[in-house]
Parts: sequence; C-alpha cells; structure tokens
Amino acid sequence: MPLMGSLYIGNSGLQTSQNALNTTAHNMTNADTTGYVRQQVQQGTKVYNTIRVDFNSVSNQQVGLGVNYSRVKQIRDYFLDQTYRRESGRSAFYEVASDALEEIENLLDELNGESFQESLEGVWTAIQELSKDPSSAVTQGLLVQKSTQFIERAKAVYNGMCDYQDNLNQQIKGKVDTINKYADRIRALNEEILKIECGGHERANDLRDERNRMLDELSAMGKISYSEDLKGQVNVQFEGVDLVKREVVYEIGLLQDENTGFYTPFWTQNAEYTLNSLGLKEYNIEGAKVFELNTVISSDLNTDIGSLKSMLLARGDHRADYTDIKEENYDYSVSQSVIMNIQGEFDQLIHNVVTTINQVLVDAANAAIKEGKGYMQNADGSPIVLFEKIGAESYEKQNDGTWAESTPDERKNGYKGSLYSISNITINKDLVQVPTKLGFIKDDGSVDYETMEIMKAKFTEESNTLNPKVKKKTSFVDYYGDLVAQVANSGSVYKSIMSNQQATVNATFSAREQVIGVSSDDELTNMVKFQNAYNASSRYINVISEMLAHLINTLGT
Repeated sequence: MPLMGSLYIGNSGLQTSQNALNTTAHNMTNADTTGYVRQQVQQGTKVYNTIRVDFNSVSNQQVGLGVNYSRVKQIRDYFLDQTYRRESGRSAFYEVASDALEEIENLLDELNGESFQESLEGVWTAIQELSKDPSSAVTQGLLVQKSTQFIERAKAVYNGMCDYQDNLNQQIKGKVDTINKYADRIRALNEEILKIECGGHERANDLRDERNRMLDELSAMGKISYSEDLKGQVNVQFEGVDLVKREVVYEIGLLQDENTGFYTPFWTQNAEYTLNSLGLKEYNIEGAKVFELNTVISSDLNTDIGSLKSMLLARGDHRADYTDIKEENYDYSVSQSVIMNIQGEFDQLIHNVVTTINQVLVDAANAAIKEGKGYMQNADGSPIVLFEKIGAESYEKQNDGTWAESTPDERKNGYKGSLYSISNITINKDLVQVPTKLGFIKDDGSVDYETMEIMKAKFTEESNTLNPKVKKKTSFVDYYGDLVAQVANSGSVYKSIMSNQQATVNATFSAREQVIGVSSDDELTNMVKFQNAYNASSRYINVISEMLAHLINTLGT
C-alpha cells in the first residue's frame, strides 16, 4: 500500500479508539443512573480497495482501509426483562392487597384506642344484666346506652372502610393518569428514536433506556406485552389491548359512578358513546372495561399482575352490605375484594344482631296482639323495637294484625334505604329519651323474664357464618373474633406471598443487573485497552509521517 494510503489506517484507528473511549466514559458516568444499560462498542473493517480482479485466483488483490466503528449496542437479556416485568407486576399486586388488609385490620382491632369488640360485648353484658331483672330502669337504660355505642362504633368502622375505598379510588385515578402519561411518552420516544436511527448508523441508546424504564414502570401497574418492529418502534399492549402502536396512543378512560364516585377504567376506542345536550360524550363501557374483575385470581393464569388491578379488586365496585354475602350474590367480584368482603361480613354481623334483638321484641308484641293485649306496643299498636331504619318503615302490619319486618322492593330505586344495614340503622329515639318504655311488664303486672331468656339464647346461638364459603357456625360474639382472625390470616398469607414475590423480583433484578449493569472494573480495563489502541494508532501515524518526511527530504536532495 502507498504510504499516503497508510495514513487512512492510522486515522481510522485514532477515530475508533476515541469513540470507544467516549463510550467507556459514558458508561462510567452513568454507573449509578437508574435504568441505564451499559453500552458496548462493536468494531469491524472498512470497505476494502480492490487493486486487481483475478478470476484464476482464490481471491482478488485488495487493500484494507483500517478499522470501522460499527455501532454501540446495548447489552440486554430479553427473557430477563420479561421475567422481571412480570414478577414485578405480581409483587405490586400482592403489595396492594397486603396493605389493604393491614388497613382493615387496624380499623377492626382499634378505634381511637378502644376495639369494636368491646362495644359488641357491651351489648351482650347489658342483655345479661337485663335478664336478671327485666323491670329495672337501670338495666333497661344500660341496654339502650350500650346499643347506641354499638351502632355508633359500627358506623365509625364501616365509614373507615368506605374512606379507604375512596382513598383507593383516588389512587386508581392517579394510576390511570400515569399510565396514559407513560404511553404518550413512549410514543414520543418512538418518534425520536426513529428520527435518530433512520440513517442506520447511529443508535439512540439513552432514549431506549428511558423507554425501557417506562416499560418497567408500566409492568408494575398491569400485565403488559410489547414488541419492537424493524424501525425500532415499540408497540405496547396493556391487559391484551393496544396501548401504544407506533405513533398512536390508545388512552384509558375513566367512567365515574354517579352514586359512589368510583372510577372504572375503560378503553375509549372500544366504548360506544352518545353526545348529550351539552355536546359531551356519554360512554357505554360494556365490553370495553380494561379489567374483568369477576374472574378467579391465580398465578397459573397470570391474573394476579399489576397494582391497578389489585386496587380495583380491593376497592370493589360499590359499598358492600349484608346482601352481598348472600349465596346468590357472593361471586368473585365480592369474595376477592378485600374491602367489599369485609364490609359485607361486618354489615352482616350488625344486621343479624339488630334484627335478632328486634325480632325477639316483635315476637313478644305479636303474641300479645293475638291475645288481644297491648304489651310491648306503641300507642298506634306497632311493636316497640330497639333499632329502627332511617327514612323507612321498620315493620309493616300483616293481615292478621301482627307485625313483620318490611321487605325491601328491589324494583324501586334506592331500595337499599329500606335494609337493616349499618348506614341505615338508628336507635329508637323514644327509647333514647325514655328507656323505661321497654318496661318488660306484662298487662297482668308480671315481669317478662321469658322474652329476655329468649334474647340471651339467641345471642349465644351458633347460627351465623361469615360467608357462604365458610361452614363453621358461630355466635355473635365469636363471629366478630372469627372475622378479625380471617383478616389477620389473610393478611399473613398475602404478606408471605408478597415477601416471597419480592425475593423473586430481587433475584431477577440482580440477574438482570449482571447483564445490563456497569462494572467499574470492566470499564477501567476497557479504558486501558482503548487508550493503548489510541496510542498505537498515534505512533503508527508518526512512523508513516517520519517515513514520508525522509523520502521527501531524500528525493529533494
């Protein structure tokens, strides 16, 4: 090769070594940057110059032009990325469930330093004391007082669960907004990466790092899948539906329930809508919901992935009451919702206590009515009860003159208001003012011990179950203990799963970091290697320069 041509070889060595040193310095600078993936230099040969083509020879006579800086590639493991993102989403799912159970456990065990169990036991103690002397004004007043505390504390616990539902509801809105923001940023990164890499010579690795961080964040909020096309653009699916497709983002919308205020995420592109009088869209999201919550949660089916889904499950879709615990209504959407399940079981306890006590008093009044007497009745002939419904008739008169609990008409809007549910129960205001109205003195002047003995027996009767899936029957006092134990056991299970899952995530993260992480020792080794290569190329050019100078000086003389 001519000496002038040899300068190309030296120059290519200088340029390639300098670029490699820059890449190494970039790696070391970002060693502690979250989500940074180490970059590796790939070198190749420049195009050869062909001097002579000889078809009789094995190869043509060619002269090389030196080394070529081919590209800087990211070191990633696709399968480790997939595993990390899936397990990260599963860990986030159980973390939300564990936190929700811990919150519920705190609400059930402690209320301003005094547990709800004490208020329930207070009612039982009052019944026992009243059974010793039903005619005592003191014990009658004690029953009314303890029953009032019982309802007040029950409402406080239930309202605490409702408040936590509202808290989760706001978090759900925040999660959906974040998902849409990430999706829009991925779309923007797709465009920027395409502009930089369209020439085929440069890689937008730092932008790819940011895009992968977005995918890591998305994977913690839901089940995602993704693929990169030939142009370097990433298409992302969230829960099996397109979220980002090249330059297009399919946003997740939120439909807010008018009654509860709960948000339901849905795919705007799949939902039908009509325009109201104000020109605003009113969506019908049937078939367009992001999550189907009435399905079994299982790791085998990969249905336990993502914090957003876990929040929706924990919150539920309404304020649950005892009707949700009935076997015909107890589906996956209730049983798998942390809050709704406990709400329903807790309300069932209050409902059963209230209706049991009331029914004992109503039965006593009905027995007197059949005998033509006015025992345990108001002036209008209605039975005297301890608990009443707010804004609805508690009992209705039957054809035979007796009284029975009014049956809610589910065909009417707002029928929930006619249920004996926590939010709809109050103490009989007449008894609050005059507890001795209970009396327990029959028309003949005898003390009614029998009614109080029946009430005692009902309170200790083991006829209650937490939900249709639990076969163990229990009394009222033990029911609450079983409820708290169920929450504690479920919380322990979720914490154990979360702990194991976090260990899996950490192990996968460590394995991934070994691939994508920057090692200072390796980079220092590369720096020495590329520095020596740079020095070698520099000395090579100096030698060629000296040879050229010698030839020119010699020929010149």
